[in-house]
Amino acid sequence: MGRVSAPPATPSARPPHRLGVHVTDAGVDVAVLAPHATAVELCLLDGPPEAPAERRVRLDGPELGLWTASVPGVRPGQRYGFRAHGPWEPARGLRFNPAKLLVDPYARGLVGELGYGPETYGHVVGDDLVGDPYGPADPRDSAAHVPHAVVVDTRALPGPDPAANRPRTPWSRTVVYEAHTKGLTHLHPDLPPELRGTYAGLAHPAVVAHLQSLGVTALELLPVHAFTSEPHLVAKGLTNYWGYSTLGFFAPHAAYATAAARAAGPAAVLDEVRAAVHALHEAGIEVLLDVVYNHTCEGGLPGQHVAWRGLDNAYYYRHLGGVPAALDDVTGTGNSLDFSRTGVVATALDSLRYWADVVGVDGFRFDLAVTLGRSHDGYRADHAMLVAVASDPSLGHLKLVAEPWDVGLGGWRTGQFPPPFAEWNDRFRNAVRSFWLADPGRAAHGLPGHRVRDLATRLAGSVDLFGHGTPPLLRGPQASVNYVTAHDGFTMADLVAYDHKHNAANGEQNRDGSDDNRSWNHGVEGPVTPDSPAADVAPLRRRSIRNLFATLVLSAGTPMITAGDEIGRTQQGNNNAYCQDGPISWVHWDLSDWRANQLATARHLLALRREHPALRPHRFYSGTPVREGGPRDLAWYGADGAEFDHGRWHDASIRTFQMLRVAPGTQDDRVLLVVNGALAAVDVTLAGDADRPWRLAWDSLWEHPGEGATSGGPPHAAAGDVATLEPLSMRVYVLA
Repeated sequence: MGRVSAPPATPSARPPHRLGVHVTDAGVDVAVLAPHATAVELCLLDGPPEAPAERRVRLDGPELGLWTASVPGVRPGQRYGFRAHGPWEPARGLRFNPAKLLVDPYARGLVGELGYGPETYGHVVGDDLVGDPYGPADPRDSAAHVPHAVVVDTRALPGPDPAANRPRTPWSRTVVYEAHTKGLTHLHPDLPPELRGTYAGLAHPAVVAHLQSLGVTALELLPVHAFTSEPHLVAKGLTNYWGYSTLGFFAPHAAYATAAARAAGPAAVLDEVRAAVHALHEAGIEVLLDVVYNHTCEGGLPGQHVAWRGLDNAYYYRHLGGVPAALDDVTGTGNSLDFSRTGVVATALDSLRYWADVVGVDGFRFDLAVTLGRSHDGYRADHAMLVAVASDPSLGHLKLVAEPWDVGLGGWRTGQFPPPFAEWNDRFRNAVRSFWLADPGRAAHGLPGHRVRDLATRLAGSVDLFGHGTPPLLRGPQASVNYVTAHDGFTMADLVAYDHKHNAANGEQNRDGSDDNRSWNHGVEGPVTPDSPAADVAPLRRRSIRNLFATLVLSAGTPMITAGDEIGRTQQGNNNAYCQDGPISWVHWDLSDWRANQLATARHLLALRREHPALRPHRFYSGTPVREGGPRDLAWYGADGAEFDHGRWHDASIRTFQMLRVAPGTQDDRVLLVVNGALAAVDVTLAGDADRPWRLAWDSLWEHPGEGATSGGPPHAAAGDVATLEPLSMRVYVLA
């Protein structure tokens, strides 16, 4: 690798206050945070990436840990990196190795792929990548083996501003659709081949039409920050498909851009992302990003040396505090960023503002968000990071969703994030799966199940979790992001077809993935064909999917649908497909009859939610009249039509109930949900008012919602009428 002199840095009266590399009229301003370093160099790279020529500029500093310079003559498109000098004292957590070119965590664009040879490690390793992380520093240069940052001018970006046409959908009307940028469209037959699996493909009219037909208001994307694959996956011929292995908090993952944008460079990749966000906004669809600020791609101490570890390992990562220095891993990934550090908090905030203000996204789902709220004494709801996000003018009005746990001590914190955060509700997932799947599976073998009170609490918005605070009940049921499935775990179709995970394709002898699935195969493991002796379980499985989906979208709170559940997507029993970039994970759009029926059912149920305010309250139910002399906003009844009392809530034998909800208004919208979780048919005396007849809007027995018009049953029913609910089924009644 050649090394030549670089243009001299221009001293300034004060260091640039913006971290990263920013274009000016004269060149670039540079700032990088490395408090323990003794010197930092900006490395300007030219020529072929496999043998780059390098010009080095020594930065001024440190000033409060910052190294800065104004460098004339550097223009957009310039490749660059950093080299950090300082002591190599691994036992003290200091791992400075200037032989290693470091990726700028603030880079707006990246080019090139991360290599997986010994050159990318800060300590000496063999060809098997095994070495002593407390041993000597590796002298080999890594510049030809790591991605290069690229200068991108964001001062005047082309095209419309995606932050200017946000739909701003109220939480009470929000329906979230979690999807993978590539997996959603890679097999879509209506997209041109060059758009499949890309940012541009997300905004294609065929994809938009599908989302709109469902009633989706927010598309939540799995990580699109630049990421890499872990070495152990690469050694097996696999990749990190989900993307929870961040390399840069600002650069979009280039592999999701079209080939044309990639060829044009990082500025074109950014333009494609912004154009997709703008187009989705034009269709009334918000864009939420799943963001990973809790850890990085560098792994544990034996891991690679590509960015934060080289800039200042002791500063950026949580450590246990002993000697030799060991990382405090509360994320299960080998490392955890230290949010007790001002610079770590600032980096996350700068990244969030960039994606909000420049890219125009509408909110964020924070992966392992408890880590972001950890100080030295554990998680705090008033942590500086959480307070800063909530109060920031660019961020506080967006949709903020916490994954409210990590794997550290005291890591389960569902319901304990401050407003305006919403949270993934794992208690909802567990209750719904238990009631409809695990409990019937146990009952089929004569074993007891759960009481109905847990499911009832989840249906009503989980006030036990989200009703705390000052004042009480402030957050409302929309703070509960309800889900039955997500990217990790079984799909909805697999929940009803597999009792056990089938993760052999991941190369870990089926040891990875959760064993707490609360699934039920209905007596036969895996798929069944029409000519199979077990074919009679297929209709029961389909009914169970409908029960799960209906419970999800008809509950109080914010529903989150996993892409493909609306069309019966399967992962063949794999409940941890993080490394499966292939047919196991991709959405298949060729619809069999039953999958087309499932899609029609999903659309129908989401339309019911959209049309009936009683199904999407913005305040918790109180069980009191909606107005003086009016009906109560929530009431519970048994199969006999009598109200639930204390004894019924604690009776494990009761598996049938009615939930009557009322939304205040001129017509007092009312919805009656009738649930039978028993293995036998049950006669139900319908609740309600005698002068307000019901119309059957949906029955989970129906393979297609159109069957309601041809079922032959009475179209209307009155309070006191008896309806027979088949085993494991549910009905929705609305006012006639």
